[in-house]
Amino acid sequence: MSSNKLRLRHARQLVSFLFNVDGKAYLPDDCVVEVSPSTGKIRRLWVGGKVLATVRPSDGRVSLTLEGGVRLASLLKDGRKSVVVDDKGEERVRNGFDVSPANIIAADESIVAGEEALVFNKSGDLLGVGRAVLSGEEMKYFKRGTAVKVRHKV
Repeated sequence: MSSNKLRLRHARQLVSFLFNVDGKAYLPDDCVVEVSPSTGKIRRLWVGGKVLATVRPSDGRVSLTLEGGVRLASLLKDGRKSVVVDDKGEERVRNGFDVSPANIIAADESIVAGEEALVFNKSGDLLGVGRAVLSGEEMKYFKRGTAVKVRHKV
């Protein structure tokens, strides 16, 4: 087995573990796995000329791009890893701000602080992707601060 196929297999296992989706559905066979020249570890995952995700060297977890979030949202139809915001929250995200717990209507309780989260409006449209600062459970009880640091927005 070639080293690229091994890296793709590893990347699929990582995505499958982190997001509980079929790694092959998220990363098809034409996925290009970019490797860090200095460490030899997986750095970025490309599909169709677009970066879907970056593997963080600090903890080995995945940081999604907007394209990666769109792809993940298409595979997660049950609300996993998602945060739904009200109209004010939608406006704030569209204007480049983070998600405040006060603007959250619903949040997946399985979200853990530090994980990736998908931010949706009430209509189910993806607004952005980012890193959860609070757990999904905590997002329901806090009213101030930051719940999700939005990295990429629509």
